[in-house]
Amino acid sequence: MPMRRKELSNEMQFFAYLLEKYAEYKGESATNVLKTFDETHLTEYIKQMYPMYHTERLENAFADIDKSLAHGYELKNRRSQNQPHSG
Repeated sequence: MPMRRKELSNEMQFFAYLLEKYAEYKGESATNVLKTFDETHLTEYIKQMYPMYHTERLENAFADIDKSLAHGYELKNRRSQNQPHSG
């Protein structure tokens, strides 16, 4: 008897689609984009935004993700600048 693959939820299917399209929009690989999402803790946020993102134009989701990434990197950079350097 053949094994059945577990079906992905609508949310996960959309996340994979959004990831691929966002990577294409940025000219990056999906692997690199997912790594960035994971490093900036945006992966779960983006998944939670499914109810809104899947009903709007992808460009709106891209703009929201871009703003979130810019804010995340801003905070990350501010923290690293405030840390003392050893040397």
